[in-house]
Amino acid sequence: MELDHLSVIYRGPLSSCNYACPYCPFAKHTETAAEHAADARALARFVAWAEAQPFDLSVFFTPWGEALVRPRYQQALARLSRLPHVRQLAIQTNLSGSLKWLEDADKSRIGLWATYHPGEVGQDRFLARCTELDARGVRYSVGVVGKKGHFEDIEAMRAALPTHVYLWINAFKVGAGYYSAHDLARLGAVDPLFEVNTRRYRTRGLPCGAGETVISVEGDGTARRCHFIERPIGNIYTQDVRELLRPRPCSRASCECHIGYVHLSELDAAQVYGDGLLARIPDPAVWADRERLEAYLARARGVGKTPLVPSCTSHPPLRGTLSPAERVRN
Repeated sequence: MELDHLSVIYRGPLSSCNYACPYCPFAKHTETAAEHAADARALARFVAWAEAQPFDLSVFFTPWGEALVRPRYQQALARLSRLPHVRQLAIQTNLSGSLKWLEDADKSRIGLWATYHPGEVGQDRFLARCTELDARGVRYSVGVVGKKGHFEDIEAMRAALPTHVYLWINAFKVGAGYYSAHDLARLGAVDPLFEVNTRRYRTRGLPCGAGETVISVEGDGTARRCHFIERPIGNIYTQDVRELLRPRPCSRASCECHIGYVHLSELDAAQVYGDGLLARIPDPAVWADRERLEAYLARARGVGKTPLVPSCTSHPPLRGTLSPAERVRN
């Protein structure tokens, strides 16, 4: 098939983190030297594959842990950013690693999905990293998990960040009733799009770009429509990826993670995020247009005719059903 552009969500075997957030499962593993070596080989293979593709690519790294403290990921992003056919790169990070690698990168193609974890890092230290990103001219968004114990930290972070930086809140989905109406209003005042993340969308049978314009790829090259669907569609190292792509309605009963539902055709999230979709950075022009934001919220309310779920979440599992901790990160 003819292919102009493909977004790839890459997740290799790396599964360690330098933080120990109690609500996250990704900080619970310490990798051996052999495991790090295996991840490095997988990453190098993926970068080589990306270099060889004859169409435009965008890549979003969604590691099980913290990747940007590892020089291999810093170097991979810098290398990919200099490829003429790479449009956008994004990675989830806690911003604890060095940012000097950006000196070797084409910063216009990089967007950072940065998560602030109260209890793991002081606000001043995190803000210093944000200031450094601003000085380097790097686009980024900042997110916080919407736990009740984080509300004051969330509001303080919003007040301290530059106005051009989007602060998103991931709903802490631990069951119905976690948030009161007052809580929802309070968090919505910080993140105007918070409501979108509080929904569990009934998606079975709905058209979605997953498997057609965006795919999920593991370290061994196994390709899936997205992180949340178990069945593989092929392997990018043994097949021409273009042969794997086609329109497919969603096969899951529901979707509740930003990384998944933003590709739903009915939601049309690209209209809000533009080329900042992978890094969760809204288009500034749309952000300044309240009518367009309201139209997005209205679309979210209509997708699958799903009722509001007053609870919340964050990172996706590789496939299958999201665990409570995985709902917390993304």
